[in-house]
Amino acid sequence: MSSHIEGKVIVITGASSGLGEAAARLLSAQGARVVLGARRIDRLQELVDTLNGPRGAEQSRALAVATDVTVPEQVKHLVDTAVQAFGRIDVMVNNAGLMPLSPLERLKIGDWDRMIDVNLKGVLYGVAAALPHMQRQMGGQFVNVASVAGHKVLVNGAVYSATKHAVRALSEGLRQETKPWNIRTTIVSPGAVDSELKASVTEPDIARGMKDFYQAVAIPADAFARAVAFAIDQPEDMDVNEIVFRPTRQVP
Repeated sequence: MSSHIEGKVIVITGASSGLGEAAARLLSAQGARVVLGARRIDRLQELVDTLNGPRGAEQSRALAVATDVTVPEQVKHLVDTAVQAFGRIDVMVNNAGLMPLSPLERLKIGDWDRMIDVNLKGVLYGVAAALPHMQRQMGGQFVNVASVAGHKVLVNGAVYSATKHAVRALSEGLRQETKPWNIRTTIVSPGAVDSELKASVTEPDIARGMKDFYQAVAIPADAFARAVAFAIDQPEDMDVNEIVFRPTRQVP
């Protein structure tokens, strides 16, 4: 087990599948106590039951909390549940996201609003929920999930890229402002990693292109989990500020 992950209390949003699920599995296996949030509570509870195994309720190391990250009260409840159950929160992984790509000229305003609400405001609500606890503790870590699209604007992905650029800007501001409380901030920017993210594309022609692209180059979600674990596993005096990774075969 990793000496710097074992025993930590880690909250993960978007944990019912894909990147969040993979991170939950790896961090739990390395001894963390994980509190998982997602809208699909049945699927989330199945994951938690698997992680807890035969332990009794009093020994549970994983909890499931129904959470829509677009509702600040629900994100606060997720974090507060972790603190009530385990006494603290060491890491907040703001992972929930979606990617309904489309050309701007198609005016998919509903999709634009959803991306802003989930990808950006969801991260802000996670910060708002966890920051007071971390300030009180004089320590903690945020892991905010951006994307390579937060470094390079994607064709048909202007709004998605804008939300991920914003996550990076927010995270850098958070890093600078939280030094008095010994809080660490990590941005993880994945490339094509296999998950349900591509299923959020609503335009059929764009969806076909993304499906082909992911089939050609995507790597398993475990890659993301390892990146997150690496950042969390560092000693408290080391702040891994940003990790950008792609499949070896990915060009853009």
